[in-house]
Amino acid sequence: MDGLHQSKGISASGMQAQAARLRFITENIANADTPGYRRKITSFETVLDQGRVTGQVRSGPVELDQSELARVYEPAHPLADESGYHTGSNVSLIVEIADAREAQRSYEANLRMFDQARKMRSSLLELLRR
Repeated sequence: MDGLHQSKGISASGMQAQAARLRFITENIANADTPGYRRKITSFETVLDQGRVTGQVRSGPVELDQSELARVYEPAHPLADESGYHTGSNVSLIVEIADAREAQRSYEANLRMFDQARKMRSSLLELLRR
């Protein structure tokens, strides 16, 4: 039964990591029009327990995307220079929406695995009671 408990922990860690990823994606979308905003990205790290791989993951440190910021021509903007340009953000809404969809599907897959392990554990306990 320990394996079923472990699989629930792995699925739960995947859901937590994807939820953190979605939080950064929503921040990126919300700040897409903020001048000088750099896109936040995160990666996943393997969780170790006394040097052993557990199968669990967690979100890694937040990094700022170092790609070039867009130059936006908007002479009326208060941050515009003498030529009428100011620095925009490096957020691409298409990329963010695709990343959000990927994170959502991964979260749902982990949720299905968690639910399946819960059902299997309940079935096993029911068989042991007989």
